[in-house]
Amino acid sequence: MKGTKKTGKGKIGSPFILYKGKPLVRCGNIIYYGSLNDKYVIRMEVKNQNPKDDLQIASKVTVEMMETNTKIADTKKIVKTSEKNGLYAAIDIADAWLSRAENISVWGVFKWVL
Repeated sequence: MKGTKKTGKGKIGSPFILYKGKPLVRCGNIIYYGSLNDKYVIRMEVKNQNPKDDLQIASKVTVEMMETNTKIADTKKIVKTSEKNGLYAAIDIADAWLSRAENISVWGVFKWVL
């Protein structure tokens, strides 16, 4: 496929930026991390920003892990929540939560046997 750009896990022409193989999508001050095809997705909301040179740097970020099941009421979808100082710390905990959730869903049946 000459001239075709691959992004992420072999997906051709993915419209999203990928971080550690998961989509990272921004809408205003809200950033979503993860795939809606998975059981959970992370919602990060930038609460405060501080100016540095000519950029706005996130200083307070609320992180929420949410179920993607559409049959659950919106108020009951939030599984975990945290507030972090800075975007790096928020994305770091978001990735840890999603990685743990994937491991539990894959190995959940066997975790008591091992």
